[in-house]
Amino acid sequence: ILNSMTLLQKVGQMTQPEIRSVTPDQVRQHAIGSVLNGGDTWPQGHKAASAAQWLALSEAFHDASLRTGMATPVPILWGTDAVHGHNNVMGATLFPHNIGLGAADNPALVQEIGAATARAVLATGIAWTFAPTLAVARDARWGRTYESYSEDPARVARLGGAMVAGLQQGLASGQGVLATAKHYIGDGGTEAGMDQGLTQTTATELFTLHGAGYTAALTQGVQTVMASFNSWVDTDPATKGLHEQGRMHGNRFLLTEVLKQQLGFDGVVVSDWNGIAQVAGCKATACAQAINAGIDMVMVPDDWQDFIRHTVAQVQAGQIPLARIDDAVRRIL
Repeated sequence: ILNSMTLLQKVGQMTQPEIRSVTPDQVRQHAIGSVLNGGDTWPQGHKAASAAQWLALSEAFHDASLRTGMATPVPILWGTDAVHGHNNVMGATLFPHNIGLGAADNPALVQEIGAATARAVLATGIAWTFAPTLAVARDARWGRTYESYSEDPARVARLGGAMVAGLQQGLASGQGVLATAKHYIGDGGTEAGMDQGLTQTTATELFTLHGAGYTAALTQGVQTVMASFNSWVDTDPATKGLHEQGRMHGNRFLLTEVLKQQLGFDGVVVSDWNGIAQVAGCKATACAQAINAGIDMVMVPDDWQDFIRHTVAQVQAGQIPLARIDDAVRRIL
């Protein structure tokens, strides 16, 4: 399939616009690989849209993705933040946020919640949720502590693994949805609890403390990982000069050398909302460093057409190796 695709189609597969900024016909024209809905976007802009209306829009995107002209049609992936139930859909069952589930500390219950959420997500024609968050919240001043199961990495691993198992339960037979381990890595350990701030720790502590949930998620076969907005600085005097530091979206050491090579992750690394724009020297529509670092699918909600144009040009100019594009698209396929 990969060998039959043009460069433009490959980059299209790596592009993830927001549903308010792309139409099914544009999905067809540009061979878009994925769409997402944010927390304030609904079918036709109607907050009270029914499950049937969500399903109808999903089917329109799906049908368009099969009419791109590619030699082998590739169905589109729709991602949504179903983080405590299918919480963007009016009338869906809501479950406690992660902080409440962490207090209960019942892995069997968490797995049941994951399976129930998957059924609700599938009922709207969506097959991918950006959950669970595996942050280990270390500072109560962090405004997103409710997304963390615990400050204890063992509890995060226990419950995060259970949620992945529940969400992806029956995936091979069409019963589960794709889960996402996020936000990789260290988002709960930023200095003074500053959101999208700086996590200063040794590599060893980064993996034993903040990486515990990812080990559990990978063991459960999680299919996607989302990069984090935070930065990392290695504080170990012996290695701080050896490891690439800075914004996670541009960190090849952590995204490729550790996650993909050392941990053997063969799924898709997706960016966060315009996350590539925070990498030094980049903008939302162009970031060779992020793709070279290991981002496979780029969440570019609004300016996705410029992103496609710039990325194709960067490949043609040799700034992004074609082999890196092929690796990303192979993972998506």
